[in-house]
Amino acid sequence: MKWTYDWLTDYLKTDLSPNEIADKLTRTGLEVDDVFAPISPIASRIVECAPMDGSDHLHILMVDDGTKTLRQVVCGAPNARVGLVSALALPGCVIDGHEIKSGKLRGVMSNGMMCSARELGIGDDHSGIIELPADTKIGTPVIKSEIVFDAGITPNRPDYLSVRGIARDLAACGAGEYIAPHDETLAPVKSSRAVNIKTDKCPVYQFCEIHGIKIAQSADTVKSRLGAIGINPKNAPVDTTNYICYDMGQPMHCFDADEIHGDITVRMAQNGEKFTDLFGNEHTLCDTDMIIADDAGALALAGVIGGARGMTTDKTENIILESAYFNPVSVRKTAKRLGISTDSSYRYERGIDPTITGIALARAAHMIMDACGGEIVGTGIGGKIPNENRKIKYSPDLFMRKTGIDMPADKQREILKNLGFEVSETGATWTITPRAARVDIEIPENIVSELIRIYGYDNVINAAHHRPSDAAKHRDYYIGIKRELASRGLNEAKSFGFGNSAVEELLSDAPIVKIANPITKDMDTARNSLLGNILGFVAENEHRGYPDLNMFELGTVFDGDMPNQQHTQICIVRTGNTAPRHWTHRNRARDIYDVKADIIALMHGQKFTVCTENPPHWAHPFRYGAVMQGKKKIAEFGELSPIVARALKIKTRTNIAIIENADALPTARRPHEPKLSEFQPITRDFAFVVDCNTPAEKLTGTAMASDGRITDVVIFDAFELPDGKKSIAFTITITPTENMSDDDLQKIQDAVITNVERKCNAQIRDK
Repeated sequence: MKWTYDWLTDYLKTDLSPNEIADKLTRTGLEVDDVFAPISPIASRIVECAPMDGSDHLHILMVDDGTKTLRQVVCGAPNARVGLVSALALPGCVIDGHEIKSGKLRGVMSNGMMCSARELGIGDDHSGIIELPADTKIGTPVIKSEIVFDAGITPNRPDYLSVRGIARDLAACGAGEYIAPHDETLAPVKSSRAVNIKTDKCPVYQFCEIHGIKIAQSADTVKSRLGAIGINPKNAPVDTTNYICYDMGQPMHCFDADEIHGDITVRMAQNGEKFTDLFGNEHTLCDTDMIIADDAGALALAGVIGGARGMTTDKTENIILESAYFNPVSVRKTAKRLGISTDSSYRYERGIDPTITGIALARAAHMIMDACGGEIVGTGIGGKIPNENRKIKYSPDLFMRKTGIDMPADKQREILKNLGFEVSETGATWTITPRAARVDIEIPENIVSELIRIYGYDNVINAAHHRPSDAAKHRDYYIGIKRELASRGLNEAKSFGFGNSAVEELLSDAPIVKIANPITKDMDTARNSLLGNILGFVAENEHRGYPDLNMFELGTVFDGDMPNQQHTQICIVRTGNTAPRHWTHRNRARDIYDVKADIIALMHGQKFTVCTENPPHWAHPFRYGAVMQGKKKIAEFGELSPIVARALKIKTRTNIAIIENADALPTARRPHEPKLSEFQPITRDFAFVVDCNTPAEKLTGTAMASDGRITDVVIFDAFELPDGKKSIAFTITITPTENMSDDDLQKIQDAVITNVERKCNAQIRDK
């Protein structure tokens, strides 16, 4: 689902920025994938115009786009000439539903496309490229770029498939004030046509017949909004049906009235009946397909797609607008069987508001007549608009029983009314009537889900009254993390739950929680991080001659001085060298990749990205990274800033990893630790040749995933080759779960070689 920011403000009075709105929606259940402004064609001047060899109409243009570097474009417009200022769509622009890309045309590279007024959606002229005023500033956008939201809609929330529905939800969660639309219906006008509904899968079908229109372009607002979300504007009747579909969530269709013979009939198709859709594709129907028909046969697949016969064209003068409610199951069966997916079927399959067919019809009719003229010569209705008869019995104390959160009844009532639900009370029991668009609300538990969603998932942890067993689960969970860190050679550190305010100010901007009566002057805060104390351990050990340390601490840190303003943090520190100096081996200084590896180990294969922006005070500005999952920061790692190290009198290179919230780690889904195998481990060595830019961890990860019995992969050799390649050699450790033959081992070896060669573009080294 896509919509624009200015479209949203038709129904929501808000001061929030687009990014704040996106965050608000994501927190309440609608995941916004992106917020962006589409690339707009820019004003450009043609500097050179030469005919293309072998073509009677194509020209090779050199265009000034304001970047001081001329751009070569192939153009077939007859009015292309030197000095003309026109619109240039750069690669990445979407024009007429197609993304512009650089490519060769008849062997000549073209880096963009010069556009006509029709292609830009701002006029009807397609005889040549648009001619802009000569004083137009080169490089400026030709059309206004709207800010667009792009969100993934879950099947249970069809109300999010309309801008109105999204605005209603935002208002309920405090993002602004909902602007109720002034809806109306059409006054009945006697028509020469009737609607005959011959199936129970269509409760209501309404139409409006408008004569004397002159096909014209839609209003600029409609065109710009549709263009921004990727729908190419055509003309007012077609654009209007598309607009209403996104604005109100009501799919509609527009027929050429002169092509419809007799009355309109909604019926099931006959087995073998033929139908040609508006794209010219012929379909063979069966008796499970619902169609819209006239005396001559099928006009449209109900709720799915219109037909070639009866479609509107630029010559259409009389139209019939359709607005109906079709059974979701019936529409889905037809769409899936025929492999057709449209904006209409997408909405009908999930269930639309069954009560707005008349309102949508009136809105669409007025929009079309405002642009194209004409008058209504007839209206009709078959069936009747369904009554909203869902009555859900609900008790406010159910919320406490289901969530452990004590939300006052007044607050629950306020949220429900903001969502557009009707609440009537009889003693301790409420009768709740959801608004018609919320077809997903059917049982009391759905009400609880709505309340907790608007209340805020972020508030649940702080407000919930956990069962006693939760504490035990957390203890087991933390023990698992500690064992895992200990297995990586880290020693657990334990410190007091206090901190030093001077050190905390040096390390971060986090709030400092002062203690009224500290036990010592150096412990005057409730610690806001584990890092201050563990750096104290580093300084003390270095002073005593022990600079090589591998430590971690898992403990509580405090965000404020109120109950529940705390969370569990993990801090890891590795300093000095990997081992003491010795004649039998080389040692090396520990670096940030050692602590990064500790974080990755705790993530248990979860995907992540690394961001190096905005390092905290404690981190070296050029040796820092944050481990991210989407927009969520999982952990940070980096080298201690020299400024901080000097202030704390630490001379040894100190590498730090901080996992801010241990409870949010993917390790919460950690499987049970495997038992030790009774069989002796087996090792095998491999050496591969790969491209120099291939990371070694890609090879080791691929090898590890080749068989579940491979428990460890260690690189023991790496060097560059003269041909721009490099050699990486590693040892795998196989932990058998049963007796293994030579053939079994060979299969594992072959699997490693096959996977690494295929997935890493590698080649086994035979020498």
